[in-house]
Amino acid sequence: MTVIGEADAIVEPAGSRGRRGWVTAGLVVVLAAGAASAWAAGAFNTAASPGGGSALVAPATAAVVRVDIAATTPLPATLGYAGSYTVTGQGGGTLTSLPQPGQVIRQGQALYQTGNGAPVALLYGTVPAWRSLTEGLTGADVSQLNHDLVALGDAASAQVAAAGWDYYSWETAIGVQQLEQHLGVVNPPPSLALGRVVFEPGAVRVTQVTGSLGGPASGPVLAATSDEHVVTIALDVSQESEVAAGDAVSVTLPDGSATPGVVSSVGTVATTSAAQQGQSSATTVPVTVTLSNPAAAGSLDQAPVTVNITTATAHDALAVPVTALLARAPGRYLVEIAGPGSTRRFVPVTPGIFDDNSGLVQVTGALSVGERVVVASS
Repeated sequence: MTVIGEADAIVEPAGSRGRRGWVTAGLVVVLAAGAASAWAAGAFNTAASPGGGSALVAPATAAVVRVDIAATTPLPATLGYAGSYTVTGQGGGTLTSLPQPGQVIRQGQALYQTGNGAPVALLYGTVPAWRSLTEGLTGADVSQLNHDLVALGDAASAQVAAAGWDYYSWETAIGVQQLEQHLGVVNPPPSLALGRVVFEPGAVRVTQVTGSLGGPASGPVLAATSDEHVVTIALDVSQESEVAAGDAVSVTLPDGSATPGVVSSVGTVATTSAAQQGQSSATTVPVTVTLSNPAAAGSLDQAPVTVNITTATAHDALAVPVTALLARAPGRYLVEIAGPGSTRRFVPVTPGIFDDNSGLVQVTGALSVGERVVVASS
């Protein structure tokens, strides 16, 4: 969506969500291009002499209305997966089974196997595994292990809580044995050796297998992301104040379909890119968008998308179809009113927000709701 007319002709009605930076100075070039395109398409009709208005026959008319109106700006973005993890093996032995790129592994499932089919399980947590765990130990690593065991149904919450979430109790030991049995381990011990589990913040999606079958099970084994889609925008710093976490957006996917999303974060650390041939350097901040319907993205990764961000809104604005605008001079417009008895008159108006979705444009002028304006024939 764009704003029609010269920047100094734009008015922002009371109650509007003003994003003045985009609507005025920041988008002058874009707006001029939009107006030029609309002129070429015949959206702005050239007015006949106002004196001959009463003799004109309107090809079609539309009512002047009051509506909530909004303008949006499309921004290029990339659809991918959030997070970046390196899964590092900390036990001994040899790699005997590895996942495939694109495979998603969740809590309690095996990431890979060593030796004679010994699984290394994925558990959720932010503290990396750094020691062997056995009954009597306490710590944050024990606490996240207990929470995992309860979430998987391998330990009872009441018994764990009674002993203490950060304590490796008898209940914890039984839970560890059940976890390993579910993964196919026969007669597992009640302790948890270093290298038997890997803690990551959530489910992982394998992007690259860095280990090799027959190779050592220590060191980097996998590269992965989360399994959650995220859209990333490199937003020019001049527009940073115009976007806020919680803003609703629309994301246009590569197949042309649109899906809703929400701005989840706006970065505060700017990055300046090197100047490319024929282009100047750009200073941007990262903006992330979360899809409201993650399934809409399918399995797309590193796909180019367009994020449509609302840049201006007006409540209860006077509006007419954009095809009712008659261009008299740069920045000057009229609309033709169809009155009783085939009478015609011209009224000067100042365009404001153009709503690309509805095809309406906000106008200021001596118009009344319900009056009929002449529009271009389809």
